[in-house]
Amino acid sequence: MTGTDYKELKKGGFMKTVQKDRFSLRIRVAGGYLEAEKLKKVYEIAQKYGKGYVHMTARQSIEIPFIKLEDVEEVKKELSLVGLQPGACGPRVRTVTACQGCKICPSGLIDSEGIAKELDIRYYARELPHKFKFGITGCRNNCLKAEENDMGIKGGLKPRWVWEKCIYCGLCQAVCPVGAIEVDKEKRALKFDEKSCVYCGRCVKGCPTDAWEGEAGFILYFGGLFGNSIQIGRQLLPMIFSMEDLHKVIKATFEFYEEHGRKNERFGHTLNRVGWEVLEEKLKGVLK
Repeated sequence: MTGTDYKELKKGGFMKTVQKDRFSLRIRVAGGYLEAEKLKKVYEIAQKYGKGYVHMTARQSIEIPFIKLEDVEEVKKELSLVGLQPGACGPRVRTVTACQGCKICPSGLIDSEGIAKELDIRYYARELPHKFKFGITGCRNNCLKAEENDMGIKGGLKPRWVWEKCIYCGLCQAVCPVGAIEVDKEKRALKFDEKSCVYCGRCVKGCPTDAWEGEAGFILYFGGLFGNSIQIGRQLLPMIFSMEDLHKVIKATFEFYEEHGRKNERFGHTLNRVGWEVLEEKLKGVLK
């Protein structure tokens, strides 16, 4: 249709399909969490304006294909009735993905879903040189593949041995995946190599006498890519332990990307060109 601003439609979550004047509507979903009542409205829109089905995207969003151009504004109104919005596309912060985290998953170490909602409120659709993806995974099982994201957040648990509670049963040694713990039952002695620790929290969760305590935190990865080019994100900082520090790091990361990133250049490529050490120094500076 003459005069149609397809870039603006895409920015607002309506992506052109191969069919003439048809669009696939991407719906804004934070951390894969969507109330059942809102799902009812998605069903109604798919039946009324689409072809009666939805597509579940790779990043925990929902798309409704085959929306007619003439129905776009009506669809927006329908979404707003239940507090739904079209998703963001183009060079901006995309859907924040997350596992269910510690509120549901026995392995979870952080509230992945709650963090995703907070990041969605603060940063979703922020304009940047290119698309920017957050992925939040609750533990070392890494279901959300933190290292594949522009910025990945992985839950960790920093352990501390409380010797007076220990019965030297050896269970912590048995469950440690990297051999960071050695228990001598006869001598009632324990060695913990913190440098080898991967902060999985298994010693804390498995101890029958609470002789291991843990402080939950965030292990952060930067510059991951998993599309036309593949690059594993790097950990540039030690584990951090507060949402305040997490927001400081995110703010500094965006500042770096806005200052150094070129139009249509992914964050990881910017890091390769400018130098990872430049971002690393900036991040360490904001956490002093």
